Amino acid sequence: MASAVSTSVPSRKIRVLIVDDSASVRKTLSEIIASAPDLEVMATASDPYVAAERIRQEVPDVIFLDIEMPRMDGLTFLRKIMAQRPIPVVICSTLTEEGSHAFMQALEAGAVDVISKPRVDTAQALTESQMRICDVARAAAHAQFGRKARLAPPVRVEAKLSADVIIPAMHPGRSANLRTDPVVAIGASTGGTEALRTLLTAVPAGCPGIVIVQHMPEKFTAAFARRLDGLCAISVKEAEDGDSVLQGRALIAPGNRHMVVERIGRQFRVAIKDGPHVSRHRPSVDVLFRSVSQAAGPNALGILMTGMGDDGAHGLLEMRNAGARTIAQDEESCVVFGMPKEAIALGAAAIVLPLNRIAREITAEHARQSEPGR
Repeated sequence: MASAVSTSVPSRKIRVLIVDDSASVRKTLSEIIASAPDLEVMATASDPYVAAERIRQEVPDVIFLDIEMPRMDGLTFLRKIMAQRPIPVVICSTLTEEGSHAFMQALEAGAVDVISKPRVDTAQALTESQMRICDVARAAAHAQFGRKARLAPPVRVEAKLSADVIIPAMHPGRSANLRTDPVVAIGASTGGTEALRTLLTAVPAGCPGIVIVQHMPEKFTAAFARRLDGLCAISVKEAEDGDSVLQGRALIAPGNRHMVVERIGRQFRVAIKDGPHVSRHRPSVDVLFRSVSQAAGPNALGILMTGMGDDGAHGLLEMRNAGARTIAQDEESCVVFGMPKEAIALGAAAIVLPLNRIAREITAEHARQSEPGR
């Protein structure tokens, strides 16, 4: 286990506005948010018109917004907010394949994250929903719009499991002399969906195989992968157990499942695994990065992008210790400079780059790995 939960309460709590036409959802979300000592429900609203009046009275730090509502849908309201006075918005809705297009539009319109409505059918489901909702609220409160960072209380330290619960640690010396195909491993969270779009649309079709963990719910990663597949020169798909890591293809870990990379000769495949949350996430970047450090050693490139918390920081350090090249996204181009900041502080990132320069490093890695004698 990592460090214990902090017992100190910040002087100013993160204020959340909940906008949902369901009274039961408003009640459940309110109870979950109120259970965290650093969060508070500023107000609730049954539709965007009521929400707009609340915002005129007091501006929240974060808005939790449903998509399907009477009188005005959430997507229209989101666009109005972003045009008039940008506020971090988290789409909180029932995630279905049929509604995935609206969620993509919401991310393009400026929503910082998408989560599913809280589940209360089992104690474990409620606990996991509570963790995810509170963490997303904290991350959204720290989101940057352009160059202006929002002021928010410091993030509390929470208890969390390490990658050890999914994949045992290994001494890096065991992978020091590997000769394999190159592989690129990427981790991202809040703000990562649009950052990944920017990055992946800039890489050429002949790039090394790419494996990605983007923190997002199940039933959403497949739609996200299809969206990117239609925009990119490379192929992009939601990973399935046993998928090969191939040149010119990116595999995105499915929501609510861990993904690891396994070596088969000089090549790689992915395995999709169940298990507890690691670094408070499932899928976890730390799990992916550890597996890549062990399977590919110096033949890998690790990239940690925008997101709150420290998931991926320790895994990126393991990759660097195994001889891989490692990159952290810089603060100015991050929506939330949390995960990259933690990696930099650990000494895990060999270089720090703005988002618009990372794609060329992937291309350079391919050229380096293709040199004669490698």
